Amino acid sequence: MKKLVLAAALTGAASTAFAGGMEEPKMEPPIVEQQTSSSAAGIVVPILLLLLIAAASSN
Repeated sequence: MKKLVLAAALTGAASTAFAGGMEEPKMEPPIVEQQTSSSAAGIVVPILLLLLIAAASSN
């Protein structure tokens, strides 16, 4: 009786593995990075840092 229950349980577990069938793999789209080339952004940050340091040292 125990072997019959074990066989039924293993059969049930094995049959659920194939329940979905075959399906085509889904390909993810490639990630495209947008390049930003702004020369103003490279100048603004150091100027703001210098202004903050000057304001902090004047107090």
